[in-house]
Amino acid sequence: MITLNLPGSLSRSLSIGLCALLFGAAVQAEAQALPDAIARTKVIKVAVNSIYPPMEYKDPESGELVGFDIDLGNAIAKQLGVKLDWQESAFEQLLPSLTTGRVDMVLSGMSDVPGRRDAADFLDYLNSGAQFYILSGAQGSAMHQPVDLCGKAVGTSRSTSFPADTAAWSAAHCVGKAAVTVEGTEDTSAARMQLKQGRIVAGVQGSETLPYAMKLEPNTYKPIGEPFATSPEGIAIAKSNPKLRDAVKAALDKLIANGTYSAIVAKWGLQSSAVQQLTMNGTK
Repeated sequence: MITLNLPGSLSRSLSIGLCALLFGAAVQAEAQALPDAIARTKVIKVAVNSIYPPMEYKDPESGELVGFDIDLGNAIAKQLGVKLDWQESAFEQLLPSLTTGRVDMVLSGMSDVPGRRDAADFLDYLNSGAQFYILSGAQGSAMHQPVDLCGKAVGTSRSTSFPADTAAWSAAHCVGKAAVTVEGTEDTSAARMQLKQGRIVAGVQGSETLPYAMKLEPNTYKPIGEPFATSPEGIAIAKSNPKLRDAVKAALDKLIANGTYSAIVAKWGLQSSAVQQLTMNGTK
C-alpha cells in the first residue's frame, strides 16, 4: 500500500473529485441498463388513452395530461434519468403501437390478461376489480344484489376485459334464470350515459375508477355487491425489449421501496387498489 501525505486542501479536492467520478459511474451504469437508443436520446415514448380518470385524463382547465399513471410514469422517468414522450392513442391502438415500434411502452390502466401477453410483458402495478353499479335513485331501487341483474341489460366498455368477465359471472350466477345481456359500449363514460338514458339497468366499471365517477356526479351511482372479477393493471413493454422491461421494473421496485409509489397512490385515492410488491405477467 502507498500512503500519500497531502495538504488538506489538495486532499479535499481529491476526495470531491473521487466522489464525482463515483457518482458519474453510477449514473452511467443506470444509463447502460437502458436500451442503446433510449440511452442516447434520454426519451421513452409512452402510449396512453387519456379518457380514463383518475388513471389518465386531460385537465379541463390546462388541457395537460394528469392522473395516477401520468404521475407514476414521470416518477419512473426521473428514476431512470429520462423524459417521457406521451403519445395519445385510441385504446384499441395501444398494443399495436407497441408491437410495431411506434412507442416503447404502454402506461394506460391496461388490464394484464393472458391474451395480451403474447405480444408484451406486463409489469403489474395496480389491482382492478370488475364492479357492478346502478343508479342511486328510484330507477335502481328494484335491484339490491347482483343476482337481481339476471335477465337485464348491463353495459360496459368493450375495450376492457369486463364484457367477458360479466358474461362469465352471468353463466355462474344466473343458473335457472335469464342471462345478463352484456352491452358493449365505446368506453366507461358511454356506459354511464346509457344507464342515465335508461338503455341499460346497470354498468360494470373498474373498482379503481368508479369512486372517481361517483365523486364527479354525486348521488348518481352506487355499487351493487363486491368486485366480482379481479385482474392486475400493468405497464406493457414489448417482449423484444427485455432491457427496457428490466430497467423499468428496477425503477418501480425502488419507487415502492422508498415510498414514492405510496404517495402517488394516496394522492389519487387508490389505496384499496395498491400493490405491496411488483409482479410480472400476473405472477410474482
